[in-house]
Amino acid sequence: MKVRYNSELEPKDSAPAQKGVNVENRVIAGRYRITEKIGTGGMAEVYRAQDEVLGRSVAVKIMLPQYASDPTFAARFRQEAQASANLSSPYIVNIYDWGQDEGTYYIVMEYIHGIDLKTAIVRRGAIEQHKVAEIGAQVCSALSVAHGYDIIHRDIKPHNIMVQPDGNAKVMDFGIARAGNSSLTQTNSVLGTAHYVSPEQAQGKTLTYASDLYSLGVVLYEAACGRVPFDAPDAVAIAMKQVNEAPVPPSKYNPDIDPAFESIIMRALEKNPRNRFGSANEMKSALNSYLAGRPFAFAKSSEETIAMGSPVAPMAGGTAVMSSVGGGGGSRYNNGQRARQISNFKEEPPKKKWGLAAGIVAIVAVIAIMAAVFALSNCSGTTVPNVVGMTQADAEEEIVAAGFEIGTINQENSASVAAGNVISQTPKENKTAEEGSKVNLVVSKGPAEAAQVQVPDLTNMTQTEAEDALKDAGLVPKVT
Repeated sequence: MKVRYNSELEPKDSAPAQKGVNVENRVIAGRYRITEKIGTGGMAEVYRAQDEVLGRSVAVKIMLPQYASDPTFAARFRQEAQASANLSSPYIVNIYDWGQDEGTYYIVMEYIHGIDLKTAIVRRGAIEQHKVAEIGAQVCSALSVAHGYDIIHRDIKPHNIMVQPDGNAKVMDFGIARAGNSSLTQTNSVLGTAHYVSPEQAQGKTLTYASDLYSLGVVLYEAACGRVPFDAPDAVAIAMKQVNEAPVPPSKYNPDIDPAFESIIMRALEKNPRNRFGSANEMKSALNSYLAGRPFAFAKSSEETIAMGSPVAPMAGGTAVMSSVGGGGGSRYNNGQRARQISNFKEEPPKKKWGLAAGIVAIVAVIAIMAAVFALSNCSGTTVPNVVGMTQADAEEEIVAAGFEIGTINQENSASVAAGNVISQTPKENKTAEEGSKVNLVVSKGPAEAAQVQVPDLTNMTQTEAEDALKDAGLVPKVT
């Protein structure tokens, strides 16, 4: 099998030069005037351009010549560009257009003001863990939409996650990154970035949605620790580590990492796809619960049950792997911890003369507990979720998932809560309210002293043009 990896760890603006197409100052498709190169990937180069029809900045991805001449790859590029245009999410870069021009293919997409997450990590090192978890939840939202269209990203890495000035993230490369589909499998080639590929991807096996979640786990690990979990001198050696070695717990490199957050990362990095999160939504729910300080539990997989939100069990030699105790494969906890668990639950054998009385008491207790549970289950009311600190979009999704409706949404200035995040809610979190009732939110507008910007003239613009003009000016369009 031919394995081809992209093992760069440098930010896009310092990536090694590649032989591409000279398109500086060229007008693509008669409307997109190229102004500057902003990124280079393994199969395409990305340029900033001016859409001379709509008068807005866009990003144009242009396929490298060696791939443009491949009919199979060109067909896949077209297919995936069209599929990407259907992905609608605030956390996915919008696709505007695609086509062929002078012998090469291009995709026109939303131009993002900000930097990619890889550049942020290179410049700053480890990022504050709550911010990392927030970005992770947003990427999960993007993956949930993509997976709903049966699209596996296959190249989730910090280079493909743009962080905007408001702190929100957007995922890129849903088109060209689907290079691991059936047509590539038939040619026995594996594409990906070695530091972020899942074990099954490194082995050329069939990929699932869980493959994207593994790659996201690597991204969260790197962002929280300032380093990737597996590294080696060459891409093949890195891929072998992805397959064969257990990751060192993030807390070894960053002792400040919360055990609950560490357990989420380690869950995503399970070698067996069945032992990871069942879906992007499940992983997002865990991250949101961690951010809100709520207890949470992993869903039971086909092979294990893992308590989520508890410290990762240390193994001999300082290595830790999250797993269940018991089962045919045995426990992967260290012997000392397993011994403590056994001693904590050791029972003395009951004395025979008290056996009948103890049995009667136990039956009465069980009946009482069942009656209490029955009574509680028939009480009206549902626990209101805690959405304080979430983004408005995530808060609304959490509220609806809990069986409530969205009530009024007011905005207030806040110096302590990021713009777009929830300051407070009514009813309060963990209170009981009637299912289907409304939950009101107060959302932060950011500090009151925020810089003022000039509102562009929207006269004679279509709604789409007006929204784009407002976004370019740093404003958030709102249709009333």
